[in-house]
Amino acid sequence: MKVIYKITYPNGKIYIGKDLTNTLNYYGSANSKLIEKDFTAEQMRDFTVRKEILFESDSVTDKEINQKEVELIKIYGSNNPEVGYNLWPKYKKV
Repeated sequence: MKVIYKITYPNGKIYIGKDLTNTLNYYGSANSKLIEKDFTAEQMRDFTVRKEILFESDSVTDKEINQKEVELIKIYGSNNPEVGYNLWPKYKKV
């Protein structure tokens, strides 16, 4: 099963990623240094994130899941630094 998930951090910012194996404890490859800038050392001592599955399929190709991931990043705006932590596709202010 291939999935696309949304991670929500305590500050409300999000990260959207994909997992081609649907591993329960996989939380993506978001840039840790970028995320850490938004939290104090004390906040990082008790840190809870939420993982939601936005899309799942056992029949899509890797190309299709990649396209769906980009589509959802744009829909949720998680590549906008004010909203989320996705660095790609590059956010373009309108």
